[in-house]
Amino acid sequence: MNQVHHSSRLEISRSAIQQNLKFLNRVIRKNVLISSVVKGNAYGHGIEDYIPLAEEAGYEHFSVFSAEEAYRVTQVSYKKGPIMIMGFLDDDAIDWAISHDIEFYIFNLDRMNRTLSIAKKRKKVAKIHLEVETGMNRTGVNVPDLDPYLELIKANPAHLHFAGLCTHFAGAESITNYYRIKQQQKQFEKAQNKVSLYGLSPERNHVACSAAALRYPKSQLDMVRLGIIQYGFFPTNEVLIEYLAKRKVSNNPLKRLISWKSRVMDVKDVKTGEFIGYGTSYLAGHPMKIAIVPIGYGQGFSRSLSNQGRVLIRGQRVPVIGTVNMNMLTIDITRLGGVELGDEVVLIGKQGDLEISVASFGELSDQLNYELLTRLPMDIPRLIVD
Repeated sequence: MNQVHHSSRLEISRSAIQQNLKFLNRVIRKNVLISSVVKGNAYGHGIEDYIPLAEEAGYEHFSVFSAEEAYRVTQVSYKKGPIMIMGFLDDDAIDWAISHDIEFYIFNLDRMNRTLSIAKKRKKVAKIHLEVETGMNRTGVNVPDLDPYLELIKANPAHLHFAGLCTHFAGAESITNYYRIKQQQKQFEKAQNKVSLYGLSPERNHVACSAAALRYPKSQLDMVRLGIIQYGFFPTNEVLIEYLAKRKVSNNPLKRLISWKSRVMDVKDVKTGEFIGYGTSYLAGHPMKIAIVPIGYGQGFSRSLSNQGRVLIRGQRVPVIGTVNMNMLTIDITRLGGVELGDEVVLIGKQGDLEISVASFGELSDQLNYELLTRLPMDIPRLIVD
């Protein structure tokens, strides 16, 4: 269905993608491959919309969580570059990945053995990244337990291609995790030494996410896996402030890709002393004019923004009043003149000289940037703008 029939739209900026990649190419060392992380529906930006724009800008490698996401990338990629699955795979998905030259993580012997068995059956080479547990205690193989994996890789070069050795840092975005990250780096070096003892050499060593790539430049190695930063967001304000301070600059070099817009569906007057919306959370203390916007928690506008949120309309910032419904919210337009049906309402983004950032939206609803973005429903149309 065409986006004009939906109650809101997300606008994705082509120029912002290009600007952000130029910035990343300046801070990432030469000859280090950037893998564009597009899990979580490209952090809410939409895999089907984002991938062609990212390839147009210059990205050549993509990382996803699951085979389902990898498949979606294959359907819209025109460069047909490498895709790496970092998370969930069942037997059928392993078979599909091997058959389509999709790279994927190995972090337990069960997956390793199934991979080898399927690769032999298909007479194909599985492109595997051996994930090492270095201190996050999520997925990954402990360094002392790497031997059987390395033995299998060494004994089966016709069916197992050692595409990567990797790990993930536990909170590089916060200085409170500094010691923990340093210990993880030491553990990864131990893993590298063990790999060398077997006479093996992975195609790429990679450990760095967005925060680590900026705060620990030596962690960039052969490849970096960049997620939130490519969409125009520093992982945390702490990382942003440190970046600006080190370079003695004041302007954020990143540009946000996403804007979220809807429109007025109704306008009405409310008398003094009347409640607005469900229950008694908002009482009109004076004659008011309100507008109804066809967006609610069913579309990702959190119910916690009841009587808390802000939107932009006619170049002004106005409050959300009353309880946010499943599909509607109410805004106070008493001090605005001439609001009409169909007027643009900005939930995230700019209008005139004002802006509602993802960060401010997220803080009001007690959500991280990551959480807010990935919760944006897939069925909201994404419109590409320059």
